[in-house]
Amino acid sequence: MKRSTLIASAAVLLLTGAAQARDQIRIVGSSTVYPFTTAVAEQFGRSGGGKTPVVESTGTGGGFKLFCAGVGVAHPDLTNASRAIRKSEFDECAKNGVTEIVEIKVGIDGLTISQSKNGPAMKLSMEQVFLALAEEVPGADGKLVANPHKNWSDIDKALPNVKIEVLGPPPTSGTRDSFHELFMEPGAKQVKALADLQKSDAKAFERLWKSIRKDGAYVEAGENDNVIVQKLDANRNSVGIFGYSFLEENAAKIRGVAIDGVEPDFDAIASGKYKGARPLFIYAKKQHVGVVPGIDKFVAEFVSARAMSRDGYLARKGLVALPKAEADKVAAEATGLKILTAADVK
Repeated sequence: MKRSTLIASAAVLLLTGAAQARDQIRIVGSSTVYPFTTAVAEQFGRSGGGKTPVVESTGTGGGFKLFCAGVGVAHPDLTNASRAIRKSEFDECAKNGVTEIVEIKVGIDGLTISQSKNGPAMKLSMEQVFLALAEEVPGADGKLVANPHKNWSDIDKALPNVKIEVLGPPPTSGTRDSFHELFMEPGAKQVKALADLQKSDAKAFERLWKSIRKDGAYVEAGENDNVIVQKLDANRNSVGIFGYSFLEENAAKIRGVAIDGVEPDFDAIASGKYKGARPLFIYAKKQHVGVVPGIDKFVAEFVSARAMSRDGYLARKGLVALPKAEADKVAAEATGLKILTAADVK
């Protein structure tokens, strides 16, 4: 270990008190990444790398809030994220002394709209998803009105004549952010009546696709995606928003809804053909390496071929593997604990 790292580690111990030092890694963050990180944590514990890390599902936004609150054993060592860290979060970290962050892209996830296998089979376009869930949509004269659509058939007669009820994540979730960017924005761009607004007032157009109706058609079902799966099983007319791994894990009970004619399956997500795909991340606090034992070994286990490759144990849990060349680059930078810079953050 470098002298500078040893000095930084010693400083952290002085700040937090040696008597309070932890010997177990603590991880927070995304419910989508949670099952993958839990699998790595269990393998890490079994292989003798150290005590099995404690992994908490707090949502991506909640995870960054905890992760960025400070340096020292009172704060988490890593956080899971279903989107990249934002500049505001990176700045908050820096303000609180968290200045050495390692960003690790661990794989790809398909954000799916899914339903009970006992429900009426659906196929949707991005435009139909927007028209079902936006707070405001164009009326008959093209002007924006409060969303009037009660049933899916109100949007298109070919869709089932059942109430629109979409179970999804709350605003603190990275999945919610991804849903806006991957579904609502492209959907809004497909609505011809919004073409002029998109050109004339970009901010108003952005507010539009970032809106979700609050009249009960969209139900915030919490950070736990398993709860959404259970509710879909109980209510066959509902649809739910969550990552591909939860769809694959519960394939006996639920099915994915094709979006713009493409089913959310492994190959379509890996190839980019399915447009609801997104990268998944973990973030490690380099300042905790050498303070809380095993962080560097845990990171190495996560990016190992036995975990992260197409034939790895994370793929068997539903993580879509990165292309090999990209995975090799990620592994090299992660094991080298390459620090994220402000220039890297959008």
